[in-house]
Amino acid sequence: MTDLRQAHDVAHAIAAAALGRDPGPMRTADSSSHHVYVGSDVVVKIIDAAGHSRLNREIALAPHLPAGITARLLDSGLHQLETHEVRYACYARVPGVAPGMSMPGVDGGTARRLAEEAVQRLHALHSWTPAADARQTLEETLDHGGFVSRAALLAEVENLAALNRDGIVPRRVLDGLTAIAERAPSHARAVVPVHADCHWGNWLAHDRRVTALLDFEWARLGEPADDWFFLARFAGPHIEAVLDVVAGATTTSSATLRAECEVREASHLASDLRIALQRPDAPAHMVADNIRHLDELVVGRLWWRHAP
Repeated sequence: MTDLRQAHDVAHAIAAAALGRDPGPMRTADSSSHHVYVGSDVVVKIIDAAGHSRLNREIALAPHLPAGITARLLDSGLHQLETHEVRYACYARVPGVAPGMSMPGVDGGTARRLAEEAVQRLHALHSWTPAADARQTLEETLDHGGFVSRAALLAEVENLAALNRDGIVPRRVLDGLTAIAERAPSHARAVVPVHADCHWGNWLAHDRRVTALLDFEWARLGEPADDWFFLARFAGPHIEAVLDVVAGATTTSSATLRAECEVREASHLASDLRIALQRPDAPAHMVADNIRHLDELVVGRLWWRHAP
Protein backbone atom coordinates (compact mmCIF):
# COMPACT_ATOMS: atom_id res chain seq x y z
CA MET A 1 0.00 0.00 0.00
CA THR A 2 1.74 3.15 -1.17
CA ASP A 3 -0.82 5.95 -0.96
CA LEU A 4 -1.04 6.64 2.74
CA ARG A 5 -3.42 9.57 2.19
CA GLN A 6 -5.88 7.26 0.46
CA ALA A 7 -5.45 4.68 3.22
CA HIS A 8 -6.33 7.33 5.78
CA ASP A 9 -9.42 8.31 3.81
CA VAL A 10 -10.46 4.65 3.55
CA ALA A 11 -10.03 4.18 7.31
CA HIS A 12 -12.16 7.27 7.95
CA ALA A 13 -14.91 5.94 5.67
CA ILE A 14 -14.78 2.49 7.31
CA ALA A 15 -15.07 4.03 10.78
CA ALA A 16 -17.97 6.26 9.69
CA ALA A 17 -19.87 3.27 8.28
CA ALA A 18 -19.27 1.19 11.41
CA LEU A 19 -20.31 3.99 13.81
CA GLY A 20 -23.09 5.46 11.69
CA ARG A 21 -21.58 8.93 12.11
CA ASP A 22 -18.43 10.93 11.47
CA PRO A 23 -15.65 9.47 13.66
CA GLY A 24 -13.85 12.80 13.82
CA PRO A 25 -10.09 13.17 13.40
CA MET A 26 -8.09 9.95 13.15
CA ARG A 27 -4.35 9.81 13.77
CA THR A 28 -1.85 7.28 12.48
CA ALA A 29 -0.54 4.82 15.08
CA ASP A 30 2.75 2.95 14.95
CA SER A 31 2.58 -0.57 13.52
CA SER A 32 5.21 -2.77 11.91
CA SER A 33 2.82 -4.64 9.61
CA HIS A 34 -0.40 -2.62 9.21
CA HIS A 35 -1.70 0.87 8.69
CA VAL A 36 -3.52 1.68 11.94
CA TYR A 37 -5.73 4.73 12.43
CA VAL A 38 -7.11 5.79 15.81
CA GLY A 39 -10.09 8.04 16.48
CA SER A 40 -11.64 9.10 19.77
CA ASP A 41 -13.71 5.91 20.02
CA VAL A 42 -12.68 3.73 17.09
CA VAL A 43 -9.58 2.01 15.69
CA VAL A 44 -9.13 0.77 12.10
CA LYS A 45 -6.42 -1.67 10.98
CA ILE A 46 -5.70 -2.00 7.24
CA ILE A 47 -3.37 -4.31 5.30
CA ASP A 48 -3.03 -5.32 1.65
CA ALA A 49 -5.32 -8.31 1.13
CA ALA A 50 -2.43 -10.12 -0.55
CA GLY A 51 -0.22 -9.60 2.49
CA HIS A 52 0.05 -11.93 5.46
CA SER A 53 -3.17 -13.60 6.61
CA ARG A 54 -2.82 -13.01 10.35
CA LEU A 55 -5.44 -10.26 10.43
CA ASN A 56 -7.92 -12.82 9.07
CA ARG A 57 -7.08 -14.94 12.11
CA GLU A 58 -7.76 -12.09 14.50
CA ILE A 59 -11.05 -11.24 12.75
CA ALA A 60 -12.19 -14.88 12.91
CA LEU A 61 -11.44 -15.12 16.64
CA ALA A 62 -12.68 -11.70 17.78
CA PRO A 63 -16.42 -12.52 18.10
CA HIS A 64 -15.67 -15.65 20.14
CA LEU A 65 -13.08 -14.46 22.66
CA PRO A 66 -14.09 -14.28 26.34
CA ALA A 67 -15.88 -11.05 27.20
CA GLY A 68 -13.75 -8.21 28.50
CA ILE A 69 -10.39 -9.45 27.23
CA THR A 70 -10.01 -7.38 24.08
CA ALA A 71 -11.60 -4.57 22.06
CA ARG A 72 -14.99 -5.22 20.45
CA LEU A 73 -14.94 -5.87 16.69
CA LEU A 74 -17.35 -3.48 14.95
CA ASP A 75 -16.79 -4.41 11.30
CA SER A 76 -14.36 -6.18 8.98
CA GLY A 77 -14.03 -7.01 5.31
CA LEU A 78 -12.37 -6.04 2.03
CA HIS A 79 -12.15 -2.62 0.40
CA GLN A 80 -10.98 -1.71 -3.10
CA LEU A 81 -8.11 0.77 -3.04
CA GLU A 82 -6.91 1.85 -6.48
CA THR A 83 -5.90 -1.37 -8.28
CA HIS A 84 -5.82 -3.73 -5.29
CA GLU A 85 -7.86 -4.82 -2.31
CA VAL A 86 -7.14 -4.10 1.32
CA ARG A 87 -8.45 -6.03 4.30
CA TYR A 88 -9.65 -4.11 7.31
CA ALA A 89 -10.83 -4.60 10.88
CA CYS A 90 -12.64 -1.87 12.77
CA TYR A 91 -12.70 -1.96 16.59
CA ALA A 92 -14.25 0.04 19.38
CA ARG A 93 -11.46 1.98 21.06
CA VAL A 94 -10.71 0.89 24.62
CA PRO A 95 -9.50 3.55 27.10
CA GLY A 96 -5.81 3.48 27.94
CA VAL A 97 -2.36 3.45 26.45
CA ALA A 98 0.19 0.67 26.10
CA PRO A 99 2.77 0.42 28.92
CA GLY A 100 5.18 -0.31 26.05
CA MET A 101 8.03 -2.72 25.45
CA SER A 102 10.18 -2.85 28.60
CA MET A 103 7.54 -0.72 30.39
CA PRO A 104 9.46 2.58 30.21
CA GLY A 105 8.66 5.00 33.02
CA VAL A 106 6.51 2.46 34.91
CA ASP A 107 7.32 2.27 38.62
CA GLY A 108 7.70 -1.03 40.45
CA GLY A 109 4.36 -0.95 42.24
CA THR A 110 2.44 -0.18 39.07
CA ALA A 111 4.31 -2.88 37.14
CA ARG A 112 3.38 -5.51 39.72
CA ARG A 113 -0.27 -4.42 39.74
CA LEU A 114 -0.45 -4.48 35.93
CA ALA A 115 1.18 -7.92 35.90
CA GLU A 116 -1.38 -9.24 38.40
CA GLU A 117 -4.25 -8.01 36.23
CA ALA A 118 -2.62 -9.27 33.03
CA VAL A 119 -2.23 -12.73 34.56
CA GLN A 120 -5.93 -12.71 35.47
CA ARG A 121 -6.89 -11.89 31.88
CA LEU A 122 -4.59 -14.55 30.52
CA HIS A 123 -6.07 -17.06 32.96
CA ALA A 124 -9.48 -16.27 31.42
CA LEU A 125 -8.04 -16.86 27.95
CA HIS A 126 -6.32 -20.10 28.96
CA SER A 127 -9.54 -21.33 30.61
CA TRP A 128 -11.68 -20.50 27.57
CA THR A 129 -13.30 -23.43 25.75
CA PRO A 130 -13.58 -22.20 22.15
CA ALA A 131 -16.51 -23.15 19.94
CA ALA A 132 -15.82 -25.32 16.90
CA ASP A 133 -15.17 -22.43 14.48
CA ALA A 134 -12.79 -20.65 16.84
CA ARG A 135 -11.01 -23.89 17.70
CA GLN A 136 -10.48 -24.62 14.02
CA THR A 137 -8.82 -21.22 13.63
CA LEU A 138 -6.59 -21.82 16.67
CA GLU A 139 -5.57 -25.22 15.28
CA GLU A 140 -4.48 -23.86 11.89
CA THR A 141 -0.78 -24.29 11.17
CA LEU A 142 1.17 -21.18 12.12
CA ASP A 143 4.94 -20.76 11.84
CA HIS A 144 5.18 -18.90 15.13
CA GLY A 145 8.90 -19.38 15.77
CA GLY A 146 8.28 -20.54 19.33
CA PHE A 147 9.15 -23.77 21.11
CA VAL A 148 7.76 -26.89 19.40
CA SER A 149 10.01 -29.74 20.53
CA ARG A 150 13.49 -30.60 21.71
CA ALA A 151 14.28 -32.12 18.31
CA ALA A 152 13.09 -29.03 16.44
CA LEU A 153 15.19 -26.70 18.60
CA LEU A 154 18.27 -28.87 18.18
CA ALA A 155 17.67 -28.86 14.41
CA GLU A 156 17.40 -25.06 14.49
CA VAL A 157 20.80 -24.84 16.21
CA GLU A 158 22.26 -27.15 13.56
CA ASN A 159 20.82 -24.88 10.87
CA LEU A 160 22.50 -21.89 12.51
CA ALA A 161 25.82 -23.72 12.61
CA ALA A 162 25.51 -24.56 8.90
CA LEU A 163 24.69 -20.95 8.02
CA ASN A 164 27.52 -19.60 10.19
CA ARG A 165 30.06 -19.80 7.39
CA ASP A 166 31.71 -16.50 8.34
CA GLY A 167 31.86 -17.39 12.00
CA ILE A 168 29.86 -14.37 13.10
CA VAL A 169 27.90 -16.45 15.61
CA PRO A 170 30.32 -17.23 18.47
CA ARG A 171 30.86 -20.87 19.33
CA ARG A 172 29.86 -20.17 22.92
CA VAL A 173 26.42 -19.05 21.70
CA LEU A 174 25.85 -22.19 19.63
CA ASP A 175 27.06 -24.38 22.50
CA GLY A 176 24.81 -22.57 24.95
CA LEU A 177 21.81 -22.97 22.66
CA THR A 178 22.54 -26.68 22.32
CA ALA A 179 22.66 -27.03 26.11
CA ILE A 180 19.28 -25.30 26.48
CA ALA A 181 17.78 -27.49 23.77
CA GLU A 182 19.09 -30.67 25.39
CA ARG A 183 17.38 -29.71 28.67
CA ALA A 184 14.09 -28.87 26.93
CA PRO A 185 10.93 -31.00 27.17
CA SER A 186 10.51 -33.57 24.41
CA HIS A 187 7.67 -31.53 22.90
CA ALA A 188 5.32 -28.62 23.54
CA ARG A 189 1.68 -29.33 24.19
CA ALA A 190 -1.22 -27.65 22.38
CA VAL A 191 -3.69 -27.68 25.23
CA VAL A 192 -5.09 -24.16 25.82
CA PRO A 193 -5.71 -21.01 23.77
CA VAL A 194 -2.74 -18.65 24.05
CA HIS A 195 -2.19 -15.12 22.76
CA ALA A 196 1.47 -15.88 21.95
CA ASP A 197 2.49 -12.23 21.56
CA CYS A 198 1.37 -10.61 24.82
CA HIS A 199 4.34 -8.28 25.33
CA TRP A 200 3.57 -4.96 27.00
CA GLY A 201 3.16 -3.17 23.69
CA ASN A 202 -0.02 -5.18 23.13
CA TRP A 203 -1.70 -4.30 26.43
CA LEU A 204 -3.66 -1.18 27.25
CA ALA A 205 -3.74 0.30 30.75
CA HIS A 206 -5.54 3.25 32.30
CA ASP A 207 -5.14 4.65 35.80
CA ARG A 208 -2.82 1.75 36.77
CA ARG A 209 -5.39 -0.82 35.60
CA VAL A 210 -5.27 -3.15 32.59
CA THR A 211 -8.09 -2.40 30.16
CA ALA A 212 -7.45 -4.69 27.17
CA LEU A 213 -5.16 -7.16 25.43
CA LEU A 214 -4.86 -6.41 21.70
CA ASP A 215 -3.59 -8.06 18.50
CA PHE A 216 -4.68 -11.68 18.51
CA GLU A 217 -3.02 -12.37 15.14
CA TRP A 218 -0.65 -14.99 16.60
CA ALA A 219 -3.23 -16.67 18.84
CA ARG A 220 -3.13 -20.47 18.74
CA LEU A 221 -3.30 -23.53 20.94
CA GLY A 222 -0.28 -23.91 23.18
CA GLU A 223 0.84 -23.91 26.80
CA PRO A 224 0.34 -21.10 29.36
CA ALA A 225 4.12 -20.66 29.46
CA ASP A 226 3.97 -19.40 25.87
CA ASP A 227 2.27 -16.30 27.31
CA TRP A 228 4.16 -16.08 30.61
CA PHE A 229 7.38 -15.76 28.60
CA PHE A 230 6.21 -12.65 26.73
CA LEU A 231 4.76 -11.08 29.85
CA ALA A 232 8.05 -11.39 31.78
CA ARG A 233 10.66 -10.97 29.04
CA PHE A 234 9.39 -7.61 27.86
CA ALA A 235 8.85 -6.12 31.31
CA GLY A 236 12.28 -4.47 31.24
CA PRO A 237 13.56 -3.81 34.78
CA HIS A 238 10.44 -5.49 36.19
CA ILE A 239 11.15 -8.98 34.84
CA GLU A 240 11.73 -10.42 38.32
CA ALA A 241 8.54 -8.87 39.69
CA VAL A 242 6.52 -10.33 36.80
CA LEU A 243 8.10 -13.76 37.28
CA ASP A 244 7.19 -13.57 40.96
CA VAL A 245 3.58 -12.64 40.15
CA VAL A 246 3.22 -15.45 37.60
CA ALA A 247 4.84 -18.04 39.87
CA GLY A 248 2.52 -17.09 42.72
CA ALA A 249 -0.64 -17.00 40.63
CA THR A 250 0.07 -20.32 38.93
CA THR A 251 1.72 -22.11 41.88
CA THR A 252 4.66 -22.82 39.60
CA SER A 253 8.14 -23.08 41.09
CA SER A 254 10.55 -20.31 40.16
CA ALA A 255 12.98 -22.81 38.62
CA THR A 256 10.32 -24.41 36.42
CA LEU A 257 9.00 -21.05 35.23
CA ARG A 258 12.49 -19.75 34.43
CA ALA A 259 13.33 -22.91 32.46
CA GLU A 260 10.07 -22.64 30.48
CA CYS A 261 10.81 -19.02 29.61
CA GLU A 262 14.42 -19.75 28.72
CA VAL A 263 13.60 -22.45 26.18
CA ARG A 264 10.95 -20.25 24.57
CA GLU A 265 13.32 -17.33 24.21
CA ALA A 266 15.97 -19.65 22.77
CA SER A 267 13.48 -20.89 20.17
CA HIS A 268 12.34 -17.41 19.14
CA LEU A 269 15.84 -15.97 18.93
CA ALA A 270 17.30 -18.95 17.08
CA SER A 271 14.47 -18.80 14.55
CA ASP A 272 14.89 -15.04 14.08
CA LEU A 273 18.65 -15.36 13.59
CA ARG A 274 18.30 -18.23 11.13
CA ILE A 275 15.85 -16.19 9.05
CA ALA A 276 18.19 -13.18 9.12
CA LEU A 277 21.20 -15.26 8.05
CA GLN A 278 19.20 -16.73 5.18
CA ARG A 279 18.39 -13.27 3.84
CA PRO A 280 21.26 -11.71 1.90
CA ASP A 281 19.58 -8.31 2.25
CA ALA A 282 19.13 -8.56 6.03
CA PRO A 283 20.49 -5.41 7.73
CA ALA A 284 23.73 -6.06 9.58
CA HIS A 285 22.32 -4.53 12.76
CA MET A 286 19.48 -7.07 12.75
CA VAL A 287 21.94 -9.96 12.78
CA ALA A 288 24.11 -8.22 15.39
CA ASP A 289 21.10 -7.56 17.65
CA ASN A 290 20.02 -11.21 17.43
CA ILE A 291 23.50 -12.42 18.34
CA ARG A 292 23.70 -9.95 21.23
CA HIS A 293 20.36 -11.14 22.62
CA LEU A 294 21.42 -14.78 22.27
CA ASP A 295 24.68 -14.05 24.08
CA GLU A 296 22.72 -12.40 26.89
CA LEU A 297 20.47 -15.45 27.05
CA VAL A 298 23.02 -18.27 26.99
CA VAL A 299 26.20 -16.69 28.34
CA GLY A 300 24.68 -14.01 30.57
CA ARG A 301 22.07 -16.57 31.75
CA LEU A 302 19.36 -13.94 31.65
CA TRP A 303 16.64 -16.04 33.23
CA TRP A 304 18.86 -17.24 36.09
CA ARG A 305 20.73 -14.06 36.90
CA HIS A 306 18.59 -13.29 39.95
CA ALA A 307 17.22 -16.77 40.66
CA PRO A 308 16.72 -17.51 44.36
